[in-house]
Amino acid sequence: MNTKSCKIIKMCAVAFAVNAFSTLPAIAETQVFQSAEVVVTANLIEEDILDVPQSVSIYDDAVIEERGIKGVGDVITSTPNMNLQTYGSSTRVQANIRGLNTSVFTNNNPVVIYVDGLPYSNVTGFDISLVNIERIEVLRGPQGTLYGKDAIGGVINVVSKEPTNEWSGKAGAEYGSYDFREFRFNTGGALAKDVLYFGLNGQYRADDGWQTNSFPGVEEDAGKLEDWRLSSYLLYQPTEEFSVKFTYSRDYTDAWGQNGYGIAFGSFSDFNADDAANVISEMDTREKLKVNSQALQLAYDFGDFTVASVTTRRHLEMDGIYDGDLGNDPLLFGSYQFDVHKTEAWTQELTLKSNSSDGLRYVAGVYLDMSERNQDPYGNEFFGTYYNSQSDSNDETAAVFGQIIYPVTDRLDLTLGGRYQCIKKDIDLDFIVRDLPLYAEGDIPGIDPPIGFFSGIANTVEGEKDWSEFLPRVALNYTLNDNWSTYFSYSKGYMPGGFNYYADQGTLEDNTFEPQISTNYEVGLKAQTGKLTLGAALFYMDIKDIHIFSVNESFQFFADNADKAHSMGVELEAAYRVTDAFQLDASVGLVDAEYDDYDAGGGVAYDGERIEQTPDYTLNLGAAYYHPNGVYGRADVNMTGETSFFSGSEGIVKRDAYTTVFARIGYKDDRWEVYAYGKNLTDERYIVGYRAGGPLAIATFNEPRTFGIGARFSF
Repeated sequence: MNTKSCKIIKMCAVAFAVNAFSTLPAIAETQVFQSAEVVVTANLIEEDILDVPQSVSIYDDAVIEERGIKGVGDVITSTPNMNLQTYGSSTRVQANIRGLNTSVFTNNNPVVIYVDGLPYSNVTGFDISLVNIERIEVLRGPQGTLYGKDAIGGVINVVSKEPTNEWSGKAGAEYGSYDFREFRFNTGGALAKDVLYFGLNGQYRADDGWQTNSFPGVEEDAGKLEDWRLSSYLLYQPTEEFSVKFTYSRDYTDAWGQNGYGIAFGSFSDFNADDAANVISEMDTREKLKVNSQALQLAYDFGDFTVASVTTRRHLEMDGIYDGDLGNDPLLFGSYQFDVHKTEAWTQELTLKSNSSDGLRYVAGVYLDMSERNQDPYGNEFFGTYYNSQSDSNDETAAVFGQIIYPVTDRLDLTLGGRYQCIKKDIDLDFIVRDLPLYAEGDIPGIDPPIGFFSGIANTVEGEKDWSEFLPRVALNYTLNDNWSTYFSYSKGYMPGGFNYYADQGTLEDNTFEPQISTNYEVGLKAQTGKLTLGAALFYMDIKDIHIFSVNESFQFFADNADKAHSMGVELEAAYRVTDAFQLDASVGLVDAEYDDYDAGGGVAYDGERIEQTPDYTLNLGAAYYHPNGVYGRADVNMTGETSFFSGSEGIVKRDAYTTVFARIGYKDDRWEVYAYGKNLTDERYIVGYRAGGPLAIATFNEPRTFGIGARFSF
């Protein structure tokens, strides 16, 4: 790898850090709440949550089921200071955390998903299956030291259930509004006792969607969806010290529509959800996504330490075509957009970590990744002119990382960590135009030849860029007593730079955006006292070269950098066990995220404006009741504050606050469970995505009120 331009930035500082959380503890077969130590693997080693000096939200398997958490989007909306934006596409999930947004042309979220140590960061295929899950840990704040180059805002760490010698499993089905149907199953056990284990799980979801398209000859169910996921693993443990695990998964999604509509030369105030239910669009909008993943994990326990290797491959194919105006405006009739791309990504990580649960603990490792992306075609056809920005791009990353936890005293632990990484990216792009009028020689009287039409390569971008960075982490965790702890931390976050894939003009430098870097300070307090679980956090983030996007006159997006921004806020989470059968929980996030220096050009500046897609508050209130005879009920209220969107033609626009309610009632015993639920019981309708530029504005909306019933069987 070419590292000539690499510069090591060393920083050592002590600052203030923060937060923590515990949610409902696991529920026993007697259907009552039990007090238990909450164990997490945030630092890649098992620890009591009180000993972890960072913000962590925990969702165990019982909470996942009873809150109706079916995908990553549900996890995001349940977590304070996180927000979800899908632009109506079921194949792409965009996350906002503490004011940090998806980086448009790196295709990476500020939050990285890890499933049993396997990373997922691409917005396409980000919504993984949550079948056979033991718990989900949401780590807020930069996680680059241990979790890699893109985890500038946090990590969603998914931990699957461990196999046993006894074969067991679960199967379930649901049916709901808009002909929603879902089937899930998982099974696993020993093929050879104590030596060889096998597991298999799958999920199928489909519905007709809430939108109807009345244009003749196109699909009437404009937002219908079909999605299936299948995953299996083989675990070989020939000795107590050595293990080999191979995982294979296949995902397929066929998603229609964008759950919204467009207005030619429209504005934000022109849209409402009632108009979105019935649209007239002259062509279908459809995305087909195929994902094929494999992983090989090796581990050897040497007693005092364990050496592990994780190798992953992920192949992704996207085939998308979109009605250009999501309507049938005469001006844009027949226009369409398209996005076809393939990505092949490999990662390799080697780690060395201590097995001690106290004293000096350490993790060290080496990380490599390589990805190839082919994009063709990518563009649109507007006003009879075809634009295609076809490209091949490659990414390479090499990093070394390490972290130690040193017990300064019986009550005080010091964490020191760092990651040094080098990233190289290259691109070979041709911007192709067909049948574009060329107003050049001959167009002006007295100049020959006469006007002609240009068809061919209008622009070429080719070259490579190198970046490097050192990401330090310093934290102090102080145990006040057996039930209370506090901590302070300093960390640095990083989102790589990249290239614009839609480069209709300009050089490599013109189409390059730089890495986004954040400096983060947190201070926090957490407690577990039997009946009460509490986490509180204060954070401040200084952001440089924050990634932003703009929209051109052809309604295409460009990534760029704003010089400076900041984000600061408060997070509070609590759960109180009123009785063994009744519990209350709540979480609140307040955030002030603003641009400090954002010159958009043309005399337009957004200094002091709120960072888009960042609600000024999130509030979740929940109540759960479990009777010893098996009857249970749960209700959750979600409140989301005012949120802004960036519009290329209107600047910053704002959406009002909203409140949604989820409720569930059911019965379960040792094997059977039956239940009924309602989502968005307040039937709140609000915009979840907004884009405007040139001749077009498009808004997408949330799902209306829905109901469903379901059953599960355990064996």
